[in-house]
Amino acid sequence: MALASRFLSRSTRQLYSGQIILQPERAVPARFFAKEAAPQVLKGDEMLKNIFLEVKKKFETAMGILRKEKITIDPNDTAAVAQYAKVMKSVREKADLFSESQRIQYTIQTRTQGIPDARTYLLTLKEIRIKRGLTDELGAEAMMMDALEKVEKELKKPLMRDDKKGMALLMSEFEKVNQKLGIRKEDLPKYEEQLEQKIAKAQLEELKKDALEAMETQKKREEFKDEEMVDVKSLDIRNFI
Repeated sequence: MALASRFLSRSTRQLYSGQIILQPERAVPARFFAKEAAPQVLKGDEMLKNIFLEVKKKFETAMGILRKEKITIDPNDTAAVAQYAKVMKSVREKADLFSESQRIQYTIQTRTQGIPDARTYLLTLKEIRIKRGLTDELGAEAMMMDALEKVEKELKKPLMRDDKKGMALLMSEFEKVNQKLGIRKEDLPKYEEQLEQKIAKAQLEELKKDALEAMETQKKREEFKDEEMVDVKSLDIRNFI
């Protein structure tokens, strides 16, 4: 039961956070609706009820998938990681949740809205990357800052994001950075898939840690002290949901 409660708790947190991320129209300024008819105003209780029912539906959809799909808790097995990533992708698509790359994109859009200059924008991107636990293995950030330094030196002033000529120069320098790093726009889907695989591996590692802690806690109980701990890889999460 300990493993089940931890797994369900984690799933619930993901779904509730997904509920907030999923509805960007609730967070954007009022001008988003400028060209649309005025949205229906809901009373507080009715709005909360609708949100609760929506989250409940997403949660039930996710649990329905997790009850059917086999997940092997083995972060060191490439096949197990790929299967877990596939299952979670199915959960996101059928429960209408954002992927990790979509969450990052939304975070960037909301965090950088209103930032006037290019330098602060790039520094904010770095903060977002660090907070989400992502690594800059290629050293792209430093190269982008060098590109900005070059453009600002040429302009002899800080680069503002509404400076079309200056931003065009910066984009040209960024394209050179991409070429040096071997990054192509057509490969973006591949990079997104690689990111999802890394996230799947990290989540399986966390599930494995939780499972081991749950079994250790249970083994301390008198009725289980003589039982051997099972291999985490042999656990079937479907039996705990």
